[in-house]
Amino acid sequence: MATKKIKSALISVYYKDNLEPIIALLKKHDVTIYSTGGTQKFIEDQGAEVIPVEELTSYPSIFGGRVKTLHPKIFGGILYRRDNEGDLSQAGEYDIPAIDLVIVDLYPFEETVASGASEADIIEKIDIGGISLIRAAAKNFKDVTIIASKDQYTELEGRLTEQDGATTLADRRYFAAQAFQVSSNYDTHIFNYFNEAENIPALKVSETKAKALRYGENPHQNAHFYGDMEALFDQLNGKELSYNNLVDVDAAVNLIAEFKGETAFAILKHTNACGVALAPTVKEAYQKAFDADTTSAFGGVLVTNQTVDKDAAEEMHSLFFEVLIAPDFTEEALEVLTGKKNRILLKQKMDLPGTKMIKTLLNGVIEQDKDLATETKADFTVATKKAPSEAEQNALVFAAKICKHTKSNTIILSNENQLFSSGVGQTSRVDALLQAIEKAKAFGFDLNGAVMASDAFFPFPDCVEIAGKAGITAVVQPGGSIKDQLSIDYCDENGIAMVMTGVRHFKH
Repeated sequence: MATKKIKSALISVYYKDNLEPIIALLKKHDVTIYSTGGTQKFIEDQGAEVIPVEELTSYPSIFGGRVKTLHPKIFGGILYRRDNEGDLSQAGEYDIPAIDLVIVDLYPFEETVASGASEADIIEKIDIGGISLIRAAAKNFKDVTIIASKDQYTELEGRLTEQDGATTLADRRYFAAQAFQVSSNYDTHIFNYFNEAENIPALKVSETKAKALRYGENPHQNAHFYGDMEALFDQLNGKELSYNNLVDVDAAVNLIAEFKGETAFAILKHTNACGVALAPTVKEAYQKAFDADTTSAFGGVLVTNQTVDKDAAEEMHSLFFEVLIAPDFTEEALEVLTGKKNRILLKQKMDLPGTKMIKTLLNGVIEQDKDLATETKADFTVATKKAPSEAEQNALVFAAKICKHTKSNTIILSNENQLFSSGVGQTSRVDALLQAIEKAKAFGFDLNGAVMASDAFFPFPDCVEIAGKAGITAVVQPGGSIKDQLSIDYCDENGIAMVMTGVRHFKH
């Protein structure tokens, strides 16, 4: 039958929250309830009668609770086909009762891993009986309703209330789909836990939280975000984040993470920094970042690694920007910044997790490690006769950090605490350098004494020649070109210091 009255239920859950209304409804409709252990006691405390699973199976819970429901009378009651004469005959022969509703909430495997528990505790949170019950009930959705998560209790309550204790075939198929989503997600996290050590070449990704976005990169493209945004940010103001906002926010928080222990501010457009600065205060850092490109800052994404106070808020309030990210905001700052209702304010609660990156490509997916290499002075190998001064070394570290997070081909020009300009995403490194020089001049920066960072080696000496004539006095680059010596020779002949890192930072 398409619509079926629920006459019997098996309930075995880890979390009992919000289960009370379900028990009340089952009790109201005289549903026979089977249950185990703590769940049985919880149901009985609600005033409902319960038949212990042990009474049905004639077996106790054994092996420390590892085996409770794994029995033909349980799985037979779930799996036998109500419209199959052979199944009906065997159910009668072996005294197997029909089970019309299965409610399971699995052991919290993900939460246990995240808590830093021991491997022994983690292994015990791999649910066996529960996951088997879910799959069995979902397979037989024509006859059985499966509720596979506490997140579905309210939905079941609504349907049973509206339909006088019954479910439709459409209901059961829907809950079956939800059940397989729960079981596949659960198995994915278990596999990924084991695969941290085993490194089996298989990609398993599962995100259960989905949010529809207004649209994708363009209005004609649909888009969703899959993930737990609330774990990373509290949104304190503004409209919903768009696809493009999210892409820029990701770039912003990755960049600002490079400047731990310093007061840093960055302004990004289309994932590239148009302004980055260090200063004693957030206000001063913002001013210097804004000065690097007062045109591109319009409509940008702003980020800092320090609390935004009233002085900083008042300074940036006149700028139109899409998003501001900070670890915190003072109440006075929020009073200022929330004056524009669409302005998105994000309080960042944690660093970005994970060490892998995934991208769809062609008819498949590519995965790689995140670029977690950040060069310090200790990683510099001086390639020229002249070594960079202490101030130049600081500037080279600063420029290299920005370069790492900028689209290739890229060139960064800066001093030790302010981005002067960048040439980004060019098909030629020479073009990237020329773009950076022209941009620096356009915003009034004197490049005499500035430094240059390149994301990859110089195949010819043309870049150092152009940079030297513009006033650049120190350069950082990975090195590795068969013609490195030509660039080194030019630097030696013209008093430019060059260091090599041996680490390329392509970013496509």
